[in-house]
Amino acid sequence: MRIILKSPAELQKMRASGLLVHRLLQELRAMVKPGVSTLDLEHHAEKFIQRAGARPAFKGYRDFPAVLCTSVNHEIINGIPSAKRILKEGDILKIDTGVILDGYYGDSATTVAVGKIKPDVQLLMDVTLQSLMKGIEQALVGNHLYDICGTIQDYVEGHGYSVVREFVGHGVGRKLHEDPSVPNYRSGPNPRLKEGMVLAIEPMVNQGAADTKVLSDKWTAVAVDGKVSAHFEHTVAIMKEGPWVLTQP
Repeated sequence: MRIILKSPAELQKMRASGLLVHRLLQELRAMVKPGVSTLDLEHHAEKFIQRAGARPAFKGYRDFPAVLCTSVNHEIINGIPSAKRILKEGDILKIDTGVILDGYYGDSATTVAVGKIKPDVQLLMDVTLQSLMKGIEQALVGNHLYDICGTIQDYVEGHGYSVVREFVGHGVGRKLHEDPSVPNYRSGPNPRLKEGMVLAIEPMVNQGAADTKVLSDKWTAVAVDGKVSAHFEHTVAIMKEGPWVLTQP
């Protein structure tokens, strides 16, 4: 495992890419309503990234065909935008996207309600977002990775939900995926956190069981039991002053 620590100058570049992703997600959130297709969001995102002088992080990565991952309801991550996928009242949509700006990656994800959703689905979204924020609070110099992973796991499972095991967060920098892996549960190496580490922390939380499968498109991961799933992600730099969320103003 080789964890790359970022210099202050590199972190400023990552901040710029992180804020660009934030602005894009804000625009996409505002577009989400019944009758909109996930391809409508994709087209907007592609133009936005192009106008900003950046490049999409996902399109072409391991042959992924799109700028956005758009995953609806029981789809967890890596859903492919489609003109046939029309959002309807009561859906929840996960939007995951990233950009490359000046050689550095920004990566973030959000879950958006489509119109009015059921209270139990709103609670799942709230717990997932809160688990991310509680994990970020543990991204402190001198802590260990499990302080982040375990905090997320304990919070999620304490609310009766399941943490997805097959997909995890990751280091990020000049590559989309760097060391270390950042599971949302206690697993794998447990390095000490150092200043200059940058982590994409991203709880994926299922309302039902943790079991997942990948559909025939070879990308879209779904909850086997068909229950809904939520996903939030921020890119976070570990600083001596505390965690710096690069994908949030």
